[in-house]
Formats: sequence, structure tokens, C-alpha cells
Amino acid sequence: MQRRAFLGSLAAVSLFTHSGFAQSTATRLLAAQHRQQILPSGYPDTELWSFDAAFPGPLLRARQGERLAVTVENALPQPTAVHWHGLRLDNRMDGVPGLTQAPIPVGGTFDYDFALPDAGTYWYHSHAKSMEQIERGLYGPLIIDETDPPDVDQDIALIVDDIRLEQDGTVASFDNFHDLSHAGRIGNLWLANGQIDPSFPVKRGERLRLRLISAANARVFTLGLQGFEGAIVALDGMPLAAPQSLPDELVLAPAQRIDLIVDVTTDDEEAFLITFERDGGYAIAHFPVSGPSRASRGSSVVLPPNPEFPIDLATARTATVLIEGGAMSGMRAARVDGEELDARELAGRGLFWALNGVAGRPETPLIDVSVGESVRIGMANNTAFPHAMHLHGMHFAEVLGDGTLGPLRDTILINPRDTREIAFQAHNPGDWLFHCHMLAHHQGGMGTWIRVRG
Repeated sequence: MQRRAFLGSLAAVSLFTHSGFAQSTATRLLAAQHRQQILPSGYPDTELWSFDAAFPGPLLRARQGERLAVTVENALPQPTAVHWHGLRLDNRMDGVPGLTQAPIPVGGTFDYDFALPDAGTYWYHSHAKSMEQIERGLYGPLIIDETDPPDVDQDIALIVDDIRLEQDGTVASFDNFHDLSHAGRIGNLWLANGQIDPSFPVKRGERLRLRLISAANARVFTLGLQGFEGAIVALDGMPLAAPQSLPDELVLAPAQRIDLIVDVTTDDEEAFLITFERDGGYAIAHFPVSGPSRASRGSSVVLPPNPEFPIDLATARTATVLIEGGAMSGMRAARVDGEELDARELAGRGLFWALNGVAGRPETPLIDVSVGESVRIGMANNTAFPHAMHLHGMHFAEVLGDGTLGPLRDTILINPRDTREIAFQAHNPGDWLFHCHMLAHHQGGMGTWIRVRG
């Protein structure tokens, strides 16, 4: 489906105006098949896999310091598991089959129960056959409110995504080696909260908290806001010590989140969230504006900090990660389960990527440390494609060129032929996955793990 032809068809249809999520206080999530209209009226609906028959899944919300207890029931045709992305939680609850739990079998259940030490914007998603299960709809927003949340008029979670659909509404096949060996599974349709260009009514002068979450399989979104002024106040759930002025472009890699506090400042009848593409900018969500202007609230908001775990760069244990593979990189061989395989043999197993010469999760951890130790990991991307490297269980800071630390994150974008260094305090015991969140890349071999001994 060509985007220009498809976008042209939108002029004649009435788009959805529903802008919220079904907020859940339930302690049970049902993962099952359901049908939902994604394409415009006149096109067929789409069979999805989702939580509680909603795409995205229901908004789960709690307050910092509370516990979250959710029983996940699997009524899908495949085993599944749920990862609570960005939360610093008990390792047994992290939702990674083969590392922290057995997959939830068809017809089975799993009880997740964990403390919530951090406020912020997070999300939950399948971590079994993730490229397929997330694309089919198995994800939803998770918000942990501060004990003293900021004063805003509206708090809006916006999950941006792209999905690859056929013209008959079906989700396109996943049997595609091109996705595995190139940039990943890029969709042909942009969505915000599961809809094409949803509407969020606002009033002039209102102050909004916009929580941007990327559920994209592989697309790196470059976003912009039109009609707003404000600041970035948190990245990947972690509050910034000093808010950053709202830039013209916001880069949001798969799995990353950005929290904004913005005021509606436009004199026009609409404001927009825009995605910048090669051929121009397009609205991915719009905000009808009404009412007279209200008085400005003045200074920007500083969110209260989450618990801190200081990083000691001078004594940190070190590790390095060489990212290899994919098309146009010339990786000739890699180890799989201790066996050296050439590129043809790797491709026969659906493996196209390697970390430190190993394709797939290795038997031994990248680094084995004790609780309280600091860790530095240097990464070099020796491939032709970007990678969004995600660490489970802890947040890290980028080590900047001048030796200082950037803001805390759980996912970092590494561009082709580039290098990055991250550091963190290993404060959370357990075996933690470290992988590329371009989900085809993870499926194709880009995953390792670290061990933190309690």
C-alpha cells in the first residue's frame, strides 16, 4: 500500500475522535485475539492480538510506592510473556522467557507482582516472539504517578507506532528475511494510540503533560509539536534534573519515552504532533483548540527525582560490545551455542546479527558483577543500520565526551558506524537482558545479558 495513495483516501473519511484509553484497575489481563477497525471506513477490520480486547491494551496506572499485581491469562495460539518495560523491579517479574521465567503456555496464566519504586512513563508488552506479538498489538501504557504530581490540565499518553497492513486489513506476513537482515520491520501506516491521526481536544492556555511512547518495531520517529511551548521533563521515565527546552525535533527510537510539559499557545484552531518523513511532515495526532486564551502559568516544571544509585566511573567494571552483521556489513561468521557458523549457515537459522561474535543469547553473561558495583559498557556499531540498545532492570547514563554523565535512560540509539558508552550502578540483583529493541534485530541474534549477584 503506497502511503501517498492511502493518505489521499483519508480526505473522504471521518476519523475517530476517541482520545483516551480504557483505564484498568483490574488485576487480570487476558491476552487473546480480537478484531478492531484500524483502516478507514470502507476497508476491512483487522485481526489483532491484544490485552483485554483493546489495541493498545488498557492503561495500567498506579502510584509510586505501591505494588502492581496482575495475572496474565494466555488465550493466544502461541506462548507469551509480559515485560514491564523500564521498571526497576524484581528480576523474577521481568517477563523474559528462558531468562527470568518460563513462557506462559497456551491456556496458562502467570502472576506478576512487584513494587513500584519509580514514578514515570512506562509500558508493558509481550516478550515472546516480540517482533510478531508486539506488531499484532500486545502492548499498552503503564503510568506510575508521582506522590505529588505536577499541576496540569490534561495528562495524555500517546503511543506512536507503525504497523504493516495489507489492503484487506490483515497484518502482513512475518516470514521476511529482509526485515531480519536490514532495518527491521517498518510499517506502512502510522498510528497514535492505535488510530490514524486521533483527536485530543484542548483549550488555549491549557497546560498538558504529554507522555510520548514508541511501540514501533523498528522505525525511529522524528517528531515535532506545532502550537505548543514547553519543555522535556523526563526521558524513559526518569525525571530530568533541569527541564530541556522543547526542540524543533524529538527523536524517539523504539521503546523510548519522552515526557513533556507544554502549554497550548497557538492562535489557530488546531495544534499538531507531526512525524517528519523524507518527503515532509505529516500529522500523526491533532489537537482541536477552543476557548479564549488563559493566563500563562509561568516557569517550567521540575519533576521530583526517583531513587538514585550513584555511578562511580573511576572504579567501574568495564565491558565492550561490538555490534556486527546485517546486510552490507560483511560479517562472515559468528558463534551459536559454541559452534562457529558461516554467514550462509547463520542465515539458514534466521540469524543475521552478532554481539561480540555471538549470534543469539550466549551461555555466559557479558559481565558478572556484585550489587553496588558500577559498570561501564562501550559499544561500537559496525553495521549499516541504527540500533536501539535496551537494558532491563536498571537505568544507565551515557558517558559523554567530556567525561560527564548524561540523563538516565533505559534505551539508547546508536547510529551506523557510531560508538557510545553507558554506565550504571548494578543495584538490582538478577540476570538482566541487554538487547536491540529493533525487534527483528533481537530475533536475528542481537541479545546478550548481564548478571548482578545479590
